[in-house]
Amino acid sequence: MHDPKIIVALDYASAAEASALVARLEPALCRVKVGKELFTAAGPAFVDRLVSTGFGVFLDLKFHDIPNTVAAACRAAASLGVWMLNVHALGGRAMLAAAHEAVTAGAHQPKLIAVTVLTSMGAGDLAEVGVSGTPAEAVLRLARLSRDCRLDGVVCSAREASTLRADCGSDFL
Repeated sequence: MHDPKIIVALDYASAAEASALVARLEPALCRVKVGKELFTAAGPAFVDRLVSTGFGVFLDLKFHDIPNTVAAACRAAASLGVWMLNVHALGGRAMLAAAHEAVTAGAHQPKLIAVTVLTSMGAGDLAEVGVSGTPAEAVLRLARLSRDCRLDGVVCSAREASTLRADCGSDFL
């Protein structure tokens, strides 16, 4: 099994636009990321097509809702055969645990990672929504929570990677 380290973002508004780039890519050399815009425009059928042609798909939908709803969404995403999917860590312990349980209960078990703090948010933005401390402190708290809920890792900026690796361990993505 190949393990490419490059993930190509398919940040397009339509399947046709994304397909034009995908046609120039080799599944053995990269994985692809499908985000909210493309998924909303092209749906699960497009993800299924990518998976069936051999691409590892990172389904970047940042699920964030009540635990049962997120668990159901994670089960549905896993059933598409995606390589990795994500949730938003601000959903809390019960939601993160439900997401983990949902992806580990199925026949296909994708990587499950969490978004901690959106890189567009500064300290003022976090304070406004009730999150205390600096963005770096919030990222660390949410990464620890994600690890404690047995997620595979978190999305983080390059600035945070070494701190999180040291704190959460080398097996935490």
